[in-house]
Amino acid sequence: MSRQINLLSPVEVGPYELGNRIVMAPMTRNRAGAGGAPTPLNATYYAQRASAGLIITEGAQVSPQGVGYPDTPGIHTPEQVAGWRLVTDAVHARGGHIFLQLWHVGRASHPSFQPGGALPVAPSAVAPEGEVMTAEGPRPFVTPRALETDEVAEVVGQFRAGAENALRAGFDGVEIHGANGYLVDQFLQDGTNRRGDRYGGPPENRARFLLEVTEAVIGVWGAGRVGVRLSPASTFNGMSDTDPARTFGYAAWELDRFDLAYLHVVEPRDPKLYLVGGEPTSATGHLRAAFTGTLVTAQNYTFERGNEALARGDADLVAFGRPFLANPDLPRRFALGAPLNEPDHATFYGGGARGYTDYPALEHQQAA
Repeated sequence: MSRQINLLSPVEVGPYELGNRIVMAPMTRNRAGAGGAPTPLNATYYAQRASAGLIITEGAQVSPQGVGYPDTPGIHTPEQVAGWRLVTDAVHARGGHIFLQLWHVGRASHPSFQPGGALPVAPSAVAPEGEVMTAEGPRPFVTPRALETDEVAEVVGQFRAGAENALRAGFDGVEIHGANGYLVDQFLQDGTNRRGDRYGGPPENRARFLLEVTEAVIGVWGAGRVGVRLSPASTFNGMSDTDPARTFGYAAWELDRFDLAYLHVVEPRDPKLYLVGGEPTSATGHLRAAFTGTLVTAQNYTFERGNEALARGDADLVAFGRPFLANPDLPRRFALGAPLNEPDHATFYGGGARGYTDYPALEHQQAA
């Protein structure tokens, strides 16, 4: 029997009562100010979208070593903390809830971003294919430097420090970015993790870094205000794994013991990549058996498809990216069955207010 809930139903996430099950997905927008500090423009952008049940911010680097894109925000300096405080105050003034995404890009970087021009770090010295966008334009990815075993704890400490700074910045919680081919994901998947120590080999070892980061962040926030994002079978940033269902099933099973605020699962763009018993399977639906807590699902959902996922019991909330980018009042539009603004792809990454804070809300369109 389907559950009698929908995207507009309230839901408890950790200690919070959310007004709906519509999550604003984390989206890199490349509009941070000097030194990676958010600005009043960023505060306006997030405040406009405060009607989401939960906002998850774009990734914020936990250290200078974690940077991999121009004009992205961090959470490792006092100026960045002060900038994020502008954002959280603005969202809370409109009654919203907002989690910060903690981010380290690992190998998806370039020496031009790294302190002293050093090589990016990764679990193994395996370069991604393709190019990285630097301040000077696209450059080929380089082969990263494999972290020494005793260095891994230092990177875990970077996530802990980022979590502490997020607490100072007034967030309601944090999400660990374990998806999309960045550092945590690089440790998880065997296409990028060729290590021979306790962080490599079987899934039990490859998940160790994720679990150590999770434990460290929970030590700051408490479990009910920490989420984790995973992207099973995603090929973004050159990722691959020989058995995604086994790898991510184990990770979800281990994460279940932490009593997290939620597990955020990004479905693969190609559903044929996540196989269970040789058959394509919903990653979110499969991980539901391993993770008994709150589940968020993401991947090009519509209002109708999101409600279907909730009714099946695959997930408890649904994350929307581009629809929220172009529709600051997305929950209201869903509730009224109103048409949606189309996103302007040319303004996704970088720039100013155009394509960022100038998308009209429904009442402005109706009055025009």
